[in-house]
Amino acid sequence: MHDEDSLLNHLERFSAQDRSRIEAALAFATEAHAGQLRLSGEPAVRHPERVAIILADLGMDADGLLAALLHHIPESSSSTAELLRQKFGERTSALVEELARIAALKAKNKTRQAADTIRKMLFAMARDLRVILIKLADKLDNMRSIKWLPELERKRIATECLQIFAPLADRLGISWLKDELEDLSLKEINREAFDQIKALVSNKRGEREAYLATVSSQLSDSAKAEQLTIAVQARAKHFYSIYQKMRKRAKGSDELYDLLGIRIMCETPGDCYAVLGLVHQLWKPLDGRFKDYIAMPKANGYQSLHTTVLGPEGKFLEIQIRTLEMHRIAEYGIASHWLYKKGSTVEAVRVEDLSLVNKLKDWSVMLESSEDFLEDIKRELLKGSIIVFTPKGDAIELPAGATPLDFAYAIHSDVGDKCIAAKVDGAIASLSAELKNTQIVEIQTSASAHPNVNWLNIVKTSKARSKIRQWLVAAGLVLTIDKNVVARKQDKDAQKPEEKKHELSEAEKQAALAFHAAENQETREAEKAGLAIEGGKGLLVRFASCCKPIAGDSIVGYVSRGRGIIVHRANCPNLPAISEFEQRRVDVHWEVTPDLRRTYVVQAQKTYDLFSEIDNAVKKHGGALLEGKLEENSGGLSGKFTLSFLNQAAARTVERNLKNIPSIIKVSRIA
Repeated sequence: MHDEDSLLNHLERFSAQDRSRIEAALAFATEAHAGQLRLSGEPAVRHPERVAIILADLGMDADGLLAALLHHIPESSSSTAELLRQKFGERTSALVEELARIAALKAKNKTRQAADTIRKMLFAMARDLRVILIKLADKLDNMRSIKWLPELERKRIATECLQIFAPLADRLGISWLKDELEDLSLKEINREAFDQIKALVSNKRGEREAYLATVSSQLSDSAKAEQLTIAVQARAKHFYSIYQKMRKRAKGSDELYDLLGIRIMCETPGDCYAVLGLVHQLWKPLDGRFKDYIAMPKANGYQSLHTTVLGPEGKFLEIQIRTLEMHRIAEYGIASHWLYKKGSTVEAVRVEDLSLVNKLKDWSVMLESSEDFLEDIKRELLKGSIIVFTPKGDAIELPAGATPLDFAYAIHSDVGDKCIAAKVDGAIASLSAELKNTQIVEIQTSASAHPNVNWLNIVKTSKARSKIRQWLVAAGLVLTIDKNVVARKQDKDAQKPEEKKHELSEAEKQAALAFHAAENQETREAEKAGLAIEGGKGLLVRFASCCKPIAGDSIVGYVSRGRGIIVHRANCPNLPAISEFEQRRVDVHWEVTPDLRRTYVVQAQKTYDLFSEIDNAVKKHGGALLEGKLEENSGGLSGKFTLSFLNQAAARTVERNLKNIPSIIKVSRIA
């Protein structure tokens, strides 16, 4: 696309009526921006016009193009908004207002402003998907002309683009837009690497074309012999993907040998698998490099077969195999719903079919701070995802690294709150186990079970974390301090949610027992664990992994055959499932009451889970994190926290361990 290109050259698929509306909007925008220039010296109206061209090529409907043309009109007054409604209709006016609300956000804190912008943009997207597509096209055109901005501003925008907008384009399945945003961002963030890769790709173009011609010929001949119709395309890898390979493998650009890729287009899904067989007959496939995204599509709808083979001349060759329909969806993603619909309507798009939008509906009811929201989006919504299944075969999308506990809360908050055990592919698994793609997960629940503060260190999804916090705060078991939730000892008169006596079913008993059998806690002598046991000096003990008792909790123990004494919280919901518990019960109490308290000040690098790391460091020695407060500053994080210890020796050990936490820069005792 060149600057002299006109939007009017991209309207062939629109009806005469819609073309007339778009031409009127372009004329209106041209008049509104009259006399205004961009930093490049070009007329200001060229930017919204180019955004509209990008959207026209994406298949956007007429109302979306009108909004793109009009959304940069100088600060709209109520009279201007009414004029837009009269001239261009309610739909266009509503879109312009959504975009104006996002653009109007200002804040002294850039992190907060970015978070609020993303928050409003994504919630607007849940109402109308065209909002995010217009913002992505707007961002792409700005990145294409970013050279006119100061260097620091260019790097800031490029970083935001790489962290937020390119992953969003990926989640929406628009691969060409994601690729271009990533390459343009790399050019600003690491120009040396960009130029190095550009030179490498350019220097090897002739060699690559000759090689791919040989490969294409062999493939076409084999397919023809099997009466299969295929089209073979060279697949140019974009610079950022090459850069990622360089970083991942710690290799220079001159050492990368697998820059070669081809794409094979087939007529039907069945042909795709037949062609895969031909490819593997021609060349040896590499172990672990085959992925079937046709049988198991990505969350954004992407379908294709991926394989890497040792091709001619012993060179690694990456191959994608797909149908033309799969290719259209791979290139345009959710925007492909608009293509070939003559740009006249948006009703054909079912936003509820997009998993990202469904997640946003969950987010809209959660009360998180703006900075938390941005960090959660980067970590959860914009990273890789996995698909796992319920026993009935329903697919559940979770972020990579999610646990059975995240799965339980994804099913329903009540299932999460009452979770006692999980089975993964038929075998008992820890609630903190990392789930893998395509696993089948089954959750066991008990009416008397409830969350505990340790679950906050297990879960990876914001929905699970929010629901656990809600329960713990309602129970009076946690303090919410800024971004962190810290356990505190419960006061005797603290209000607990009403708990009902519940007789466990046989299935629940078996699940709980199997869960205990799977625990792998460290065994220690009672004295070293800070415990006193009636008539049991020197006995081996371990703490139950289900309730994780810490010093100060009311506890009870029982003799486990062959594994010493297991210590539970006295109110652990799993105790009724333990066979002959009363007969094997032993009296256990803490040797020393943890009333030794110390307060510290800390300086740390910016991290999401500093208090979790501190909590883990102190719990290993029978202590507890009682309270804490952190504030963000230019150097990272600063604040203070209070710990309780069993004794002086434990305090000294923990203080040494705190200094070894990677994110802590400095920690000092003040009381």
